[in-house]
Amino acid sequence: MACMTHGTSPSLTNWLHLLILGVVWGATFMVISVALEGYGPITVACARTTLAALSLLGLMAVRRTPLPSRETARYIVSSGLLSTAIPFIALSWGLQYVPSSFAGISMACVPLFVLPIAHFFSDERLTARRGIGVVIGFAGALVLIGPDALSFGSLTVSLGQLACLFAALCYAISSVQIRNCPPVDPLAIGAFSLLVGSVVLIPLMLIFEGIPGWQGVRSGLAILILGFLPTAFATALRILIIRSAGAVFMTLVNYQVPLWSLAYGVLLLGESAPPSLILALVLIFAGLFTSQFGALKRLFFK
Repeated sequence: MACMTHGTSPSLTNWLHLLILGVVWGATFMVISVALEGYGPITVACARTTLAALSLLGLMAVRRTPLPSRETARYIVSSGLLSTAIPFIALSWGLQYVPSSFAGISMACVPLFVLPIAHFFSDERLTARRGIGVVIGFAGALVLIGPDALSFGSLTVSLGQLACLFAALCYAISSVQIRNCPPVDPLAIGAFSLLVGSVVLIPLMLIFEGIPGWQGVRSGLAILILGFLPTAFATALRILIIRSAGAVFMTLVNYQVPLWSLAYGVLLLGESAPPSLILALVLIFAGLFTSQFGALKRLFFK
């Protein structure tokens, strides 16, 4: 995975691609909420994964992308479970009970989860500054869940919130494992990870929710959009950004997604934005900025 050449700055095109990626990824949770109006959570996760897998496998064929080696097989299987099958089900299930804006903000916790995991299982050390950032960000996560998180009266909502945060944790573990993966084309690992997720989710869907039918334009279109845009297209665009501008530049999308998710939820779905949600967002952003300050400084002040 090639990074930006030292001494160069992100181009206007890179910034435009980053903006597009934030807009698309930020809409994911709103689109899932709409799809859930007509389909079960496993069906939504399965359709999203399968459509994206077929799209990226087709793109691999067009680009004649080399197939992954046997040495990468266990990483791909792990990624298929931890970055597609498990978190997609968790998000779809959780979004039955929580606002889409909550799920979007919870995804901002992914890089905060990555830091302590990478400290023990990768080559990235958890410095004092990063540790402070993690603590601030986790305080934001606690505010996001709220003081009544485990009260009996709101147990279903609390489990929905925890499901979204669990999905973020899965993404973080998968990110660390992919860092340790032998060299492989990013498009290949993305496509085959989705394929693994699809193989897992199809039988689960058939067992628990049956063969899906067309449930109307609103939910059906949401399913199609979910598979092709925030999953397949966004994966390909993410690869393009990392290759042309670098992985550090790519981390800036973490600041965009929660904001777009909140905007979509409030403006298009009529969700509320209580003060606790805004406070959680501020704390998580503060934690992100503190933990990534060194990388951001290198990015903008080379």
